Amino acid sequence: MIIRKSADELRAMRKAGLVVARAHELVREMIRPGVTTLQIDQAVEEFLRKEGAIPAFKGYHGYPATICASVNEVVVHGIPSAEEVLEEGSIVAVDIGAFVDGFCGDSAWTYPVGEVNGNVHALLQVGEEALYRGIAQAVEGNRLSDISHAVQQYAESYGFSVVRDFVGHGIGREMHEEPQIPNFGPPGRGPRLKVGMTLAIEPMINAGGYHVEVLQDNWTVVTRDGSWSVHFEHTVAITDDGPRILTSLQE
Repeated sequence: MIIRKSADELRAMRKAGLVVARAHELVREMIRPGVTTLQIDQAVEEFLRKEGAIPAFKGYHGYPATICASVNEVVVHGIPSAEEVLEEGSIVAVDIGAFVDGFCGDSAWTYPVGEVNGNVHALLQVGEEALYRGIAQAVEGNRLSDISHAVQQYAESYGFSVVRDFVGHGIGREMHEEPQIPNFGPPGRGPRLKVGMTLAIEPMINAGGYHVEVLQDNWTVVTRDGSWSVHFEHTVAITDDGPRILTSLQE
């Protein structure tokens, strides 16, 4: 069942989303060569708890950290480590989820570490724009797969591929609610979008093929061909005025 949120519930979700957005600002300032992914994780957890937020990922099905930090060919669910040192020219996707007053905000962003080459820069740009192309379809009256199709069409038009095995999701009092939101497929399918729905839209775009595999830690997902991957995500509400991004600093 897809849970539609009241105006008061959307205000509460915005509060959670704003904390997540501010945590990403902290991450953006920290990203540089020589920093470990564990240092980022610790800083984000300290910030969230200081804000009265509860990290949504820590302990979720046994996940050991506050953030997911996915470097280069890691697609999602990379576990922060003191041994993983960010290097010039790399990329790192940082996924942050937090509960505030019983509601969840969830957002991921992929950051360049120092200067990246032209191909990597293009992958970053296309991944970010694919997210916004999907968000633009999150309007009342559209079908769920209109979001999926917009993401796929844009990413593939640049020769990149869309991960099939992992999807976006509904969000609210639970981090994962109905519906699941694939990033591929034909338009005009699935439930009709209605005001009050809240969705975590999250394209995962690979430079090579779309096939992925899970490593032995049962969390870390990597591209099968070793190509680099980007992950962008916002929590979005469907409103009378169109899509509202709840995990943005801007209104």
